[in-house]
Amino acid sequence: MIRLLAKLIAALALLTAFPAMAQPVDTGHLEAELVARDQSIAPGSTTYVALRQKIDKGWHTYWRNSGDSGEATSIQWTLPEGWKAGDIVWPAPHRQPTGPLMNYGYQGEVLLPVPITAPASARPGETVTFKAAASFLVCEEICVPEDAVLTISLPVRDGLAEPNPVWGAAIAKTLAQAPAPAGLEAAFQKTPDGALALAITGPALKGADFSDAYFFPFESTVIDHAKPQMIERGPEGLTLTLTPGYAFQQPQTPKTMAGVLTVAGKSYEVSAMQGPPPPTASGLGPPPAKASGGAGAGLGLPLAAAFAFLGGLILNLMPCVFPILAMKAASLAGHAHERRAAQGQGIAFLAGVLATFLVLAGVLIAVRAGGAAVGWGFQLQSPPVVAGLALMMLAVALNLSGVFQVGASLQGVGTGLASRGGMAGAFFTGTLAVVVAAPCTAPFMAPALGWALTQSAPAAIAVFLALGLGFAAPFALIAFLPGLLGRLPKPGPWMDVFKKLLAFPMYAAAAWLVWVLTLQAGETALARIFAAAVVLALALWLLGAAQRRQAAGGRPLALVGLGAVLVIAAALAAVWPNYGEGTAVASTERGGGKASVPYEAYSPEKLAAARGAGKPVFVNFTAAWCVTCQVNERVALTSQAVADAFKETGAVYLKADWTRKDAEIEAELAKHGRAGVPLYLVYGASGGDGVILPQILTEGLVVRALKDAQGR
Repeated sequence: MIRLLAKLIAALALLTAFPAMAQPVDTGHLEAELVARDQSIAPGSTTYVALRQKIDKGWHTYWRNSGDSGEATSIQWTLPEGWKAGDIVWPAPHRQPTGPLMNYGYQGEVLLPVPITAPASARPGETVTFKAAASFLVCEEICVPEDAVLTISLPVRDGLAEPNPVWGAAIAKTLAQAPAPAGLEAAFQKTPDGALALAITGPALKGADFSDAYFFPFESTVIDHAKPQMIERGPEGLTLTLTPGYAFQQPQTPKTMAGVLTVAGKSYEVSAMQGPPPPTASGLGPPPAKASGGAGAGLGLPLAAAFAFLGGLILNLMPCVFPILAMKAASLAGHAHERRAAQGQGIAFLAGVLATFLVLAGVLIAVRAGGAAVGWGFQLQSPPVVAGLALMMLAVALNLSGVFQVGASLQGVGTGLASRGGMAGAFFTGTLAVVVAAPCTAPFMAPALGWALTQSAPAAIAVFLALGLGFAAPFALIAFLPGLLGRLPKPGPWMDVFKKLLAFPMYAAAAWLVWVLTLQAGETALARIFAAAVVLALALWLLGAAQRRQAAGGRPLALVGLGAVLVIAAALAAVWPNYGEGTAVASTERGGGKASVPYEAYSPEKLAAARGAGKPVFVNFTAAWCVTCQVNERVALTSQAVADAFKETGAVYLKADWTRKDAEIEAELAKHGRAGVPLYLVYGASGGDGVILPQILTEGLVVRALKDAQGR
């Protein structure tokens, strides 16, 4: 009996030690209650009482600016006379994409602390009760307005209050992490293209990871919330490119803009004035890929280099480089029984490959440092470059067909390939192989290049060199292996026939590049490139005639001069003036030619809408110039089984066409640690991150991925 009484007394003592707490109220889609930071409050002091919302899974409530829709939580306090309640201390919100809208709010559990100040006349020993009428909008696919009347009691005591052992630490952490001013300087102004540049600098931002930076405005009308916020880094901060909202369409546009900047898990209050941005807020280009979650995240230099080497090896098996590598194989066969000549060929080919990869890496790094959104194969996003490459392929094909000769006189014709080529030819073959390899991406390449393009220039160049070593390794090694060389057939008339046969893949490559050009620049580009091709063919035929005249002892200067002029004219016609942007026709708009699965052009809004509707989503990041993408398209994505799987699962098919530059697609690729296409993402019907599929697709793999996505 005595023991039982002792327990009851202890229990009563424990209850009196804590603030009197009302029972949580279940409002239907969340559980609400008031919780205190401290166990008591002293006269004249301030404590914090938080509205705790434990929100049902899949539902959310709203921040002070709810975004495109919704309504912020509000609290009406009823306090004893003399007691005061301040404003809610809002934790940093999360983005809540809903269809084409973007809202800001909270999921799971959130504490909304409110400062409560006691009057100096409060009497120690008394217990005060606070009453709060809380109203909130709780949303999932539908929105339900709910409310709760909550109470909490606190004893008044002199001295420093003891923290509440249950909620004290959580409320203190919420207050510590809440957005607060950090001495940041901010300015905003409209850009010539109508966007809104918000530049923010300050010691807190120097050297920060800006990959997830986002600005949440306090006012709902200053920006278009649903539009992406493009990020550019600077030495002491960043610049966000925003889409102006309704407020900037009024005669009197805002002079100030305030809100919360979230960067790398931290949040800061920002108050920007209209004016020119500080120069230290930009100039370093977009942020590197997100440090976590991307396919190339956490590789490190040794592993990235190993991946790049393997990717380079496998790149030899990609269809885009077959014609060039066949040429190299024929050249090696010609020197197979001349060991020193074969080794020289191998070294020259390796040098050509490495030099070209170095140039490509240097340009890529420099362009990205300048702020442009580019990745692997970026050069093929330029219509003049595609046109120039088409003419180059045509020239190579005409050379292989015997219209003219490069690096050999006519006396060499018919004496076998052993008398042709040389070191310069092998070097050029290596260069050309890298150029034509750009539309292809091999397994292991994507994470390696995605990692490389987020690192320092030396690290990036090291990865590109590893890629080049892997790419050149098979031919370079064969040249130094006498056993393998001896197995190659001896030179003979067959090699000249084989060379002429190799011309046709090069004609096909030229035709394919013309097709890419028409997708980028429209049908008028077709007439232009055809005219340039005819002029080039005439020029090379004249140069071939000059070579034959010289071989016969004649004087070919006039033919050479005319041919050279026509070559220059053809090149100029292909690359200048630039192709009009307005005539571009995306492949997605043309229906991709053979796609049997209905799809829509990708946009972040469409992705959010499909996911918000609870549907599986398949996102195909592709480009017309990406050979791997086109092969996957034909082999795996246009089959009847895949079409049936899309129909059965109700999956939404989105195509992100990167044929031309697209900053939104570039940002999404970088988010997943990729520097180029293809990238295939499959989102489950129940949410979560997208699953990345392999770069080489099969019909069965796609079908399984869609069915898995339906159930997760």
